[in-house]
Amino acid sequence: MPSGRLWLIPTPLGAGSDPRRVLPADTLAAIEPLDYFVVENARTARAFLKGVGTRTPLQALELRELSEHTPADEIPRLLAPIVQGRDGGLLSEAGVPAIADPGAALVAAAHSAGVAVRPLIGPSSLLLALMASGLDGQRFAFVGYVATQPAERLRRLRELEQRSRRHDETILMIETPYRNQALLDAALKALSPDTRLLVASDLSLATERVVVDSVAGWRDAGRELPRTPSVFGLFARSSHAATGPHGPPSQRRRTAESRSASRPSSPEGGKRER
Repeated sequence: MPSGRLWLIPTPLGAGSDPRRVLPADTLAAIEPLDYFVVENARTARAFLKGVGTRTPLQALELRELSEHTPADEIPRLLAPIVQGRDGGLLSEAGVPAIADPGAALVAAAHSAGVAVRPLIGPSSLLLALMASGLDGQRFAFVGYVATQPAERLRRLRELEQRSRRHDETILMIETPYRNQALLDAALKALSPDTRLLVASDLSLATERVVVDSVAGWRDAGRELPRTPSVFGLFARSSHAATGPHGPPSQRRRTAESRSASRPSSPEGGKRER
């Protein structure tokens, strides 16, 4: 029997968000016929599925949990119904599954088993934050959580700032909501005054707030952060790229690519190397 498909199902970024407002029609249509789901939390998953509507009655759906505490040897059991021919869905607690999420282990197992993986369109806090930041979107990295011990956190932030400056790279981070202020305070202590700092909170919700400023500006404003899910970002421009006729690094790369694309063919004829 051919295997089923593993559908990667995005969910809203907050409990108060209507899934029909943030998920496109094609995503909702793909969810409707499913009756097997691997979820991070069964209670919140049922609330989400009730909101989107499923062909199978809610009480008849089969939900199995996959969290950061799930042993690795449980993954084949969670995948087994799909390997045996049943389509299934993978849900995160918020946003897209398998990104900073334990569901990545199930996706990796699906590929190893030859199961087709089908990602669906929905909100991603990381991409929404980057879109709204105005920081360099040509080259960026997500580094997950920063260390919680104060001295190690400061060391890590300085290391990330150096990496950003060295590679002209935007750095994205997340933190547990109750430690948002601690991370901001550490960043204001560790980073250079002209480094750009982003905090994007409650993205796609009515309480959404996106603030981007220099570290010096953040220090002067004395802002307090809410204890809500947030994405942090920093961008430290290298000294040689701060100003100049060729603009920021991303613009310089695009300009170079445009010049290359407009270059005429070799007079000897034949194909140019790409």
